Amino acid sequence: MGTDIRVFQGEDLLTHTDALYSVYVDAFSAPPWNADAEMAAEFADRLPVDVRRPGFRAATAVQDGQVVGFATAWTTLTPFPTDRCYPQAAAGLGAERTVEWLCGAREVDEIAVRPAAHGTGIGSALLEAVTADAPEGRSWLLTSTQAPRTVAFYRRRGWTRVTRPSPDAGGIVVFLGPRHPARSLAAAAR
Repeated sequence: MGTDIRVFQGEDLLTHTDALYSVYVDAFSAPPWNADAEMAAEFADRLPVDVRRPGFRAATAVQDGQVVGFATAWTTLTPFPTDRCYPQAAAGLGAERTVEWLCGAREVDEIAVRPAAHGTGIGSALLEAVTADAPEGRSWLLTSTQAPRTVAFYRRRGWTRVTRPSPDAGGIVVFLGPRHPARSLAAAAR
């Protein structure tokens, strides 16, 4: 069974909103994420805004005509945002590193693969599809240390954790992509 990775750069992704919603529920409903239908609806409601973000990229993984995974990413704005989990990222890096390392970089927002498709390389392909053309190789993401399999997934793909877990926010940590020029400074940031 072959997998087709399709890349999107704008509103064309919205034709797949129902499929993305379904994958989101399937991928994130179990621990440690425990996403419910309301959280999935919030994700779907954000999509029309997200597709208009500067540098937006998305990728879907399609098998036998069905979406089995997706990833979304965009360029992090300057000044650094203060909503969602951005404050935890900034607190972990400090103001100077946040601006230098994250602003203007490709930010991976979501990556989701149906559990039945785990271990097939789909997650890796999606991650690469949305970060391959990151400005100067600069890509980053947030995840939680409460998801050790997710943390291990990123490490195996060459991503580097550059912050300590945030105890007040579910263990949120920042990872820099394998081509990010600041990866070599990771020891100083931790």
